[in-house]
Amino acid sequence: MDDDDRRYVVVMNHEEQYSIWVEDRPVPDGWRAVGKAGPKDECLEYIDEVWTDMRPLSLRRRMDADAR
Repeated sequence: MDDDDRRYVVVMNHEEQYSIWVEDRPVPDGWRAVGKAGPKDECLEYIDEVWTDMRPLSLRRRMDADAR
């Protein structure tokens, strides 16, 4: 059972990869908050909903260009 009562923020990097970060710590360089904060399970659920393509942005762009 997870008894983590900390609050987290959902963060995303330049490759559109998601993670969570403890809310009271500065977001690390290369990441930005995306506007979702709350308990760990809620943040992870949000990521499951919005991160539907796990490929990094650069790979998606390259594959799209190759397909044209």
